[in-house]
Amino acid sequence: MTVRVLDFYADWCGPCKKQDPILEALESEYGDVDFEKIDVDEEQDLANQYQVRSLPTVVVEREGEIVDRFVGFTGRDDIESALQQAAQPAGV
Repeated sequence: MTVRVLDFYADWCGPCKKQDPILEALESEYGDVDFEKIDVDEEQDLANQYQVRSLPTVVVEREGEIVDRFVGFTGRDDIESALQQAAQPAGV
């Protein structure tokens, strides 16, 4: 099962910088989850595809389906809860 975390950010975004340590800590703890940082200034098409309107936006996916989406600075507990939900087998 593939679980991904997409972190849409920009270098000029203050809340994005505040979000970074949380995502870095989760990435080190969840080795089986793919974490991807996406600079919206460089990847505008992908940001549009995911309908990113505010930064930071964190999207949690399982098998290509969006499980959860967080807009604005989001605490560790909320993101970790979405990761645990995404890691569960379907129907559980």
